[in-house]
Amino acid sequence: MSEPQMGMGPQMGMGPQMGMGPQMGMGSEPGPKELGGTIVLVHGAFADASGFGGVIRELKRGGQNVVAIPNPLRGLSSDARSIATRVKAIDGPVVLVGHSYAGGPMGQAAAELKNVRALVFLAAIGLDAGESVAGVQQPFPPPMVVSTSYLTDYDAPGAAGGPELYIQSDKFHETFCADAPSEVADVMAVTQRPLAAAALQEQATAAGWKTIPSWYLISEQDNGISPQAQKFMADRMNATTETIKGSHAVFIAQPRKVAQFIQRAAGVTDTPHEGARHHLLHRMGA
Repeated sequence: MSEPQMGMGPQMGMGPQMGMGPQMGMGSEPGPKELGGTIVLVHGAFADASGFGGVIRELKRGGQNVVAIPNPLRGLSSDARSIATRVKAIDGPVVLVGHSYAGGPMGQAAAELKNVRALVFLAAIGLDAGESVAGVQQPFPPPMVVSTSYLTDYDAPGAAGGPELYIQSDKFHETFCADAPSEVADVMAVTQRPLAAAALQEQATAAGWKTIPSWYLISEQDNGISPQAQKFMADRMNATTETIKGSHAVFIAQPRKVAQFIQRAAGVTDTPHEGARHHLLHRMGA
């Protein structure tokens, strides 16, 4: 395997932002309530759906229907198609939740999905059309993952071409999930799902957050995506935004708080989706 190549890794900023309180996009926030539809969880790079185990238990305890779907991590467009195919098969309203890289294909997929009532970004990428995962983060200082990730010597199976991207095993805990128990991080490092590096450069063709009410949870101690970049993306989509003191994978260490955030987002799903008009009302707190 080759040494880390900075030009291929995510271009992200770093460092927690102090004093970043909730930035609510809807006036008073609704309390958690039972959702008649389905919450769909989408994992990002270097992980799989099992990482949502704690969040799933909390949501199911609250009466929510939950599905955690696989993300192929082979390319932005192909991953978006995979997400769209699975979400289309779900009857009733959907709250679509993405972590990290998954926010990119999730946002693209949502633009064509009629049953998605809210988007939830957990320290996740939020792309506009024409942007890439690497490009949207370019203006911000690079975080730890840029120096602790490496490219394989082989081409990524199932991708258009080019190598895969991994996090160095001995750096995984600090980089990805610093607030999780070491025994959990050790297993995650060994079982990490690599991202096809080409996915970082592929440009999005649509942005679902422009017409769908969106929520964003910023991880203040994130070593995977800079909190500054997260705030930029959240502000741009006028998302209902909260911050949490935690790592890139804060949902592992603090599943209850993350589940409660998702439940608050699920409260907007009572109003039928009406495209841009509904999103404007959502932004105004109506």
